[in-house]
Amino acid sequence: MAAAVEEITAIYKSLPPRPSIEQVAAANSVLQTVETEQRLQLEEISKQQQQQGVPPELFSVLQEVKKTMVSFRSHEQRKEAAELVELDRILQVFDELIRKASSLVSGCPFLEGDGKDGDDDDCGESEIVEEKSVDSTDDDVQSRSIYPITAPPSKIVALAAAAFPRDGGSEKLNLMDVAAAIENASKTGATVLDLRGKLMDKVEWLPFTLGKLSTLSELNISENRIMALPNSIATLKTLMKLDVHGNQLINLPSLFGEMHSLTDLDLSGNLLKSLPESFGNLKLLINLDLSLNRFSKLPTIVGDLCSLQKLNVETNDLEELPYTIGSCSSLVELRLDFNKLKALPEGIGKLERLEILTLHFNHVRRLPSTMGSLFRLKELDASFNELEMIPEALCDAVSLEKLNVGKNFADLRALPESIGNLKMLEDLDICDNQINVLPDSFRLLSRLRNLRADQTPLQVPPMKITESGAQGVVEYMAKYVAERDGGLVQRHKKRGILAYICLLLLCFPTGKA
Repeated sequence: MAAAVEEITAIYKSLPPRPSIEQVAAANSVLQTVETEQRLQLEEISKQQQQQGVPPELFSVLQEVKKTMVSFRSHEQRKEAAELVELDRILQVFDELIRKASSLVSGCPFLEGDGKDGDDDDCGESEIVEEKSVDSTDDDVQSRSIYPITAPPSKIVALAAAAFPRDGGSEKLNLMDVAAAIENASKTGATVLDLRGKLMDKVEWLPFTLGKLSTLSELNISENRIMALPNSIATLKTLMKLDVHGNQLINLPSLFGEMHSLTDLDLSGNLLKSLPESFGNLKLLINLDLSLNRFSKLPTIVGDLCSLQKLNVETNDLEELPYTIGSCSSLVELRLDFNKLKALPEGIGKLERLEILTLHFNHVRRLPSTMGSLFRLKELDASFNELEMIPEALCDAVSLEKLNVGKNFADLRALPESIGNLKMLEDLDICDNQINVLPDSFRLLSRLRNLRADQTPLQVPPMKITESGAQGVVEYMAKYVAERDGGLVQRHKKRGILAYICLLLLCFPTGKA
């Protein structure tokens, strides 16, 4: 009997630790997530239309290749989780056998399938269990383990507490690690989860168990290669800040707008072309970054974002803005650079709180006259467009401090006559245009500190005057207008005297004797 006990003990000591409850739960969530994503991707491939010029047989082969690739990648994603679940099942069998052997050695009754030993009052720890606990350590077990422990507890805890330093090591996390982190974050009631740049390239989606993080207020999953967010993300009712920039998102879950507490949302640097209808429900959203995506238009539901203060849609393919943009009454900053805009909607004049408006590098020919209602506007950048004129009404935006209309090239030939109304203007860029003469009111820009007029064929004032600085130009224009108007007065006086003499000569003609 001693030899049998010794052999059982030796085998038991060689076994790896049994995965924790959290690890098994994480593995099961990964398996379910992979299965769901595989089904959705296969359905998406089946819906694809045959491209013109591609023979039906070849298109069918292409479809099968794509589906096989999805299956292969899903197999890779589920491999580790499946191994862990199978390991847990096998070790459970071992546990049952060890308990049975222990009961036989100690004389205690063994109930098959019962997860506990016999009565504690009658039976102590079995000789086998005692021997293993004395003779082996966790390190010994791990070193002899044929299965690696998927996610060390220290890593999981650090993840759940958002404690990874952004400039830390290069270790990347697989899907199992992420699932384990979510399980632990859920268990500890974490409020912040930071996975920025921490995921392996093959991790293209997040486990559906993400929805379990009911206490989460900040989630950062930026700078990874995530292609889709789980539908369960919509259940994060306490989430206020979500950063997903620098991924490969093609679309958002249909119920994305159910995260009613969101105030800050960064979706920049993805592959988005549209927003779900529910997006308009984000009534508390303050900052929204949609830059570096593939939007050709924004939905009208953008106008429902009544708390929105900053909107960035730079570097997309936008050809127009929705008329409802005027309903974003809280908007302070609007960035539209690097798009294909040909005009701005008249409704933009309703943005009475707007302070910054940039539309650098578009195809805009005219600015709407309603912009004169933007009394709080401080910065306007309309450079690299096709502006033909600047409306006089813009000069009613008297808070303007920085105006850039440079590089409109052959299109822009004059500044508005009433530009002098912009008493707060400090920075003006008119370079690379076809402006010959500055308006008389330019002399009133007493706060102007920076003037850029390179490659603009100015005649009044002469280009050399611009080298003396902005105030040098202002002073020149003041002197120029004064001298010109003074000369006109003198000429009018001379003409008046001549006219008077002529009148006298006509009234009193000189006769011959």
